[in-house]
Parts: sequence; C-alpha cells; structure tokens
Amino acid sequence: MGNRAGAGSVGEVARYFARLGVIAFGGPAAHIALMRRELVQERGWVSDQEFLDMLGVTNLIPGPNSTEMTMHLGHRRAGLSGLWMGGLAFLVPAVAIVTVLAWAYVRYGATPAGEGVLLGAQPVVLALILQAAWGLTGAAFRGPESVVVVAGVAILAAIGVSEVVLVLGAGVFVAALWWVVGLLTRSSRERLPALPRAGGHWWRLPRQRRRRGEGPQGFCPPVWLPGLAATATTAGGATTAGIFLGFLKIGAVLYGSGYVLVSFMRDEFVERRGWLTEAQLLDAIAAGQVTPGPLFSSAAFAGYVMDGVGGALAAAAGIFLPSFVFVMLAAPLVPRFRRGWLGTAFLDGVNAAAWALIVVVALTLAREVLVGWFTAGLFAAGLVLAIGTRLSSVWLVLGGVACGLAYAGVAG
Repeated sequence: MGNRAGAGSVGEVARYFARLGVIAFGGPAAHIALMRRELVQERGWVSDQEFLDMLGVTNLIPGPNSTEMTMHLGHRRAGLSGLWMGGLAFLVPAVAIVTVLAWAYVRYGATPAGEGVLLGAQPVVLALILQAAWGLTGAAFRGPESVVVVAGVAILAAIGVSEVVLVLGAGVFVAALWWVVGLLTRSSRERLPALPRAGGHWWRLPRQRRRRGEGPQGFCPPVWLPGLAATATTAGGATTAGIFLGFLKIGAVLYGSGYVLVSFMRDEFVERRGWLTEAQLLDAIAAGQVTPGPLFSSAAFAGYVMDGVGGALAAAAGIFLPSFVFVMLAAPLVPRFRRGWLGTAFLDGVNAAAWALIVVVALTLAREVLVGWFTAGLFAAGLVLAIGTRLSSVWLVLGGVACGLAYAGVAG
C-alpha cells in the first residue's frame, strides 16, 4: 500500500480529487466505491475501518455524502488545507461542466445528449459499488449485532424510512445493547466469590481509566436558517444574493439522497420564488445526472438559468459551503470516537447501517441500470475486472463510457 495516511501534501490531494471529479459518474455510492478502491486498497491513505468511520459520520450531517468524504479524506491526508482542497478539487470540475451545459441549454434550448455516457458508465460503476461493499464487510460486521442492524436497516430502507433515522438509530441501538450486556456481565461478576490474588498489592494491579467527553457527541445538528433567502429578493426577479442564500438554506438542512434536492429546489425556486419552471428544474437535475461529480452540481445549472455565471457561482457556493463547515467541525472528532467503548459501539452501529445502505442503493441501481444484454454484459465485465485485476478505476469507467458511446452510435 502506499505511504501511511497523514504523510501527504495538499498538492497530492488536489491532483487526486481533481481527477476524480472528472471521471466520477454514477452518484455518491459510485464515488465512494472509487475512493475506497484507490485510496484504501491502492494508496493506503486510510484503513477500511477509518474509511467506514468517516462514511458513518457523513451520514449524520447534512450535505452530499461523497463530497463530504473527499473533505474527510483530504483532512486525514493533509490537515485543514487538505480538507478544503479535497472538496474544492472534486467540486470545481463538476460545477464547470454543468455551467457549460447550462450555457448551451440557455443558448440552444436543450442539453447535449448524454445517453451514451450514462449507458456505458452506469453498469461499470455499479460493479465498483458491489466490489467496494464486499471489501468493506470486514469493517462493517463486528459481531452478531451487526447482522441484526444490517437486516433491519435494509428492510426499513426498502419501505422508505429516512436514512438519517436509520443511521442514528443503528448507532444508538448498538451502544445501548453494549451498555445492557456490560451491565448484566458486571452484575454477574459481582455475585461471584472473590478470586484469590496471585500476589502483589491492589495498587499495582492495572486499572481501567475512565475518559471524559468520549462517546457520540460533538456532531453539529442540522442548522435551520429560517427566511434567510427572503431577505435578498426583489420584485424584479432572481438576484445573485437571493440565489446564494436560497441554496445556502438548502445545503444546511438537506439530508439523504441527492434526489431529495429536487423537492427542496422545487419548493424554493419554482413554487415560492417563481424563478424556475418545472421543465427547467428537471433539465437541471438531468444535467447533474449525465455529468461527473455530485448531483448537487445541478444547483449551478439552475443558478445559471436564473442569473447567468454569477447565479451559477452563487448557487454552487451556497449549496456546498455548509458541508465544508460541518466537516471542519466533525473531522477532528472521528478518531476520538474509537477511544471509548461507547463511541466504538455507536460507530459500529453506524457503520453497519452505512454498509446496508450501500447495498440497498446498489440493488436499486441494478434494477434501473441492468435493462438489456448490453448493460448486463458490461456490468459482468466490469465486475470481473474490478475484482480480478488491479486496473485503475479511471480506466474502468472511461472504458465503460467508450463502450456506451460506441453502442449508442451504432444503435442510433
């Protein structure tokens, strides 16, 4: 594996995440799979356990999970500067590409076709997701309680229970279970007769030290910014400040899948403000789907439609800024969680839930992506290459895109 984590440079962080931002098709689960393959398996920035701990924390704070993972990993590799550089390097390519699409959309009335890109990229990234889930089983399954958590979370996620509720509930469940087991075990030991000492004095025996301030504390709760966007609007239509504050409010409270963004944007900019139409909103989401990087980059598309380049930059800054703040607060706390039994139990529950959600997402994507012989064959080939070779994820994804474009050209 490469150099140990923490020994890198800001430049190294920038180069990796800028490249990832250009080829990261397929949504957050795919992005996380790419990072796990390259930064855990190939480069050794962090261990599987550390990676899963970070992933568990990202599920507890608002914002796009994969983007926040780039910040966590950048922080782990190069400190606070690495946190900012990792996030920005990953986001800038996506925002730039989506803004160009928005320019073409405004000028020509439609987005450029991306069917061939998705057709080839999605089956390959699905294979990478499953390969990542398999590789994380050792870190996710820590005991019988993990099996119970995974089964329960998978069932509840399938019927639509909130991801945040599932992740928090799993952490609390495992922590409470450990506490009850410890209480019962201690009670049983107290009823046993005292064992004779093997010699020495009681003050020489090792004693377990209690640490204060450990456990599942320190996470910043969702921040509600009531009415912020309303202060920056005028009767004349969309303003740059209004766009920024509207997306800032959304970024500060948005949990769950990136597709929840559709509901928030519709409420804020279609129904309340009237700055977007329904068709423009759907086209913005489509642009986020056919481009690499987080789906939240759709905000830049919508911002451009509302107010040009200034609107695109304001939207991107507003939607992503809360994530940087939340990760800055949470990242230093992640290693401390493993120092006490309560924090360890909580993270074990959170990690098992996060693993279950990855699998649920993979199965959901499989139903949508594997719709014919071409996608099924490309998925099988991608899975074989991901598991059986050391071929870089970059080449796997680019190879899938090339196959998709070729097939679309022949079929079209």
